[in-house]
Amino acid sequence: MGYEKDRLGLVLHLTCTKGQVKSMNRLLGQLRVFGEAAAKQAKVRKGLVAILAAFLVLQVYFVRELLAAELLFGLLFAVVLVIGGIVYALGTLSERAIDVGEAGARVIANSTRRGYVLAEEIGKKSARYLNSVSAR
Repeated sequence: MGYEKDRLGLVLHLTCTKGQVKSMNRLLGQLRVFGEAAAKQAKVRKGLVAILAAFLVLQVYFVRELLAAELLFGLLFAVVLVIGGIVYALGTLSERAIDVGEAGARVIANSTRRGYVLAEEIGKKSARYLNSVSAR
């Protein structure tokens, strides 16, 4: 105990001025006397233990609440990420579908145009009298 006291005095001496060390020693002494007096009285001791226990429980509760809040926010961000990914995937797929549909529409349009031209040519020819004199 003596070594610790000397070490504390050395630390205080190196970091504080003489007046600050005296006032700090006086304050520590007053706190020590108050603590010893409180420890001797049962009601005060029980009250201090109850206050200390409540403080520790609140600290543990606070940490638990912070962890729960962090997990909830993480879960919320994960849900937003998944929804954003789904929207992005649907947008990409719809663009690809439009490109494929456009190519298919071009093929159908060309086939339809050729069929229409062929139908016009066949319609202009008279199929009824192919071997007649007027058709020659």
